[in-house]
Amino acid sequence: MEKKLLFVGERNSCRSQMAEGFARLLAPPGVHVLSAGLTAGGIDPFAVKVMAESGVDLTGQQPKRIEDLGVQLFDVVIVLSPGVKEKYPVLQGIHGVVYWNLPAPDGRENGSAERFYRSLRDEIKRRVTEFFQNGYFLSLVTLKDNAERILDNLKEGIVAHDVYRRIFYFNRAAEEITGYRRGEVLGRDCHRVFPYGFCGGKCSFREKGVCVVDSPVFYPLGITTRDGEQKHLEMSVVPMKDSAGRSIGILASYRDQTRVLELEHRLGEIQQFSGIIGRDHKMLEVFETIRDVAGTGVPVLIQGETGTGKELVASAIHAESPRAAGPFVAVNCGALPEGTMESELFGHVKGAFTGAIRDKKGRFELAAGGTIFLDEVGELSPATQVKLLRVLQEGSFERVGGEKTVRVDLRVISATNRNLKEMVAQGEFREDLYYRLCVVPMTLPPLRERRNDIPLLARHFLDRNAALTGRRTVLSERALSAMMDYDWPGNIRQFQNAVQFALVKCRGDVIGPEHLPPDLTEKYGYSFAAAVHREGASEDARTPGPKLRAQDVERALRATGGNKVKAAKILGVGRATLYRFLNRE
Repeated sequence: MEKKLLFVGERNSCRSQMAEGFARLLAPPGVHVLSAGLTAGGIDPFAVKVMAESGVDLTGQQPKRIEDLGVQLFDVVIVLSPGVKEKYPVLQGIHGVVYWNLPAPDGRENGSAERFYRSLRDEIKRRVTEFFQNGYFLSLVTLKDNAERILDNLKEGIVAHDVYRRIFYFNRAAEEITGYRRGEVLGRDCHRVFPYGFCGGKCSFREKGVCVVDSPVFYPLGITTRDGEQKHLEMSVVPMKDSAGRSIGILASYRDQTRVLELEHRLGEIQQFSGIIGRDHKMLEVFETIRDVAGTGVPVLIQGETGTGKELVASAIHAESPRAAGPFVAVNCGALPEGTMESELFGHVKGAFTGAIRDKKGRFELAAGGTIFLDEVGELSPATQVKLLRVLQEGSFERVGGEKTVRVDLRVISATNRNLKEMVAQGEFREDLYYRLCVVPMTLPPLRERRNDIPLLARHFLDRNAALTGRRTVLSERALSAMMDYDWPGNIRQFQNAVQFALVKCRGDVIGPEHLPPDLTEKYGYSFAAAVHREGASEDARTPGPKLRAQDVERALRATGGNKVKAAKILGVGRATLYRFLNRE
């Protein structure tokens, strides 16, 4: 297999050209030799003259810049100029680097110049000869091959790019996971190879030359392969620095988690996704749809009752998409006054109407490069529907009172708790707009249709409260039963409020039915604690305090896992009273 050797100088006019000339004569078979510079000037006449004296003709060699080499993987690079080291660019692939630091011939008189060039020629010939004959070249090539062999046998994909986002390493696993071959990506800006950049919205070099991370970061990532397949990765990104602490690029490793997530989905082991809680089969279908649509740019229409979490799902689609670094702008169309709706969405120019004292960007411009979420889209006026249709069709609009066309690149996600199909049939919503918005429909199930998620949701909200306050609270069995029996017309939003209500009402560590909002317990017609007091008093009115019954104590102990202190609080008695009762029994 051919090996490549590159000599690098400042201008590729003298030292690097002379080294290339000798290396072409002395290199073993199968070694391709090149030279290049940070800039390129004409070949120095003195270099041509003294090299000819040694039987090497430089007149056929052309000066080249490193940028002129294109995508090439070198095995060894030799840097000859002292001033090149700090400016030396990151080349593609893995290669050994040798610094010879030969003196520059600039500013010498003709007589001394020729003597200098002959001395320089002899020194370069000596070094090139020793480099090949003493085995230095072979040793560096062997080290380079071993390093590549190790990286190519890793299961993780490895990608590295410089500060200008030019990819200079791409291992075999990276090829297999993404579907791209090394020759297609090396030397290219990753934003041009992969739509929105390989790292999606979490790119460490959103602006070329400026690194926005200074320590390793880890995150999940959705990508679209060369063949259009959606894959889900776990990404680790490490900023690379040189010996002086300057940023030189990024090293990213990633593992394909697509099949793992599919298995978790089939087994029902997923309990949350991108901040959304649930393991009911209907929620697992929602998670799968989010993953499927996140990597695309198609409009999504989310339908569901009030409080089912439509904005949370829209935010998850944005966060899992390549646009995640861009803004997520949420607009409640139902809350915008009719007179200002168009201005709020598309902006206005100064003087467009009374009070327009300056130009103002609308929500669509603010969402450029990211996602706009139109909640309650069914509330849009007919005039605004027409303008929204144009944005979806052409990606452009005019501000209110303006003549200049504004173009935007964004994704539109909309949501409604109304039946848009019925609104279309009744002439209240444009049919063409409906089909533009509803490329991918999603329907969120109400909480009453996913009751087995209620214990999971309760634990989530209670754990979150414990993290904020340090107070650890649990639900009793009867309180959980009451929650499971309730229909939750307000869905997750109402459920969260009910948990907050119970935390305020409960003074102890166990939430009972008596601590829940009245809407949840009124169907039973009593409070559990009040019932204990009433029944105990009627049994023996002469005994001060509540009278305990065996069945009530048994239920309380079962609800608290045998904790007598907590059981006493549920029963409304002191610990001593409960202990005396248990001892008598």
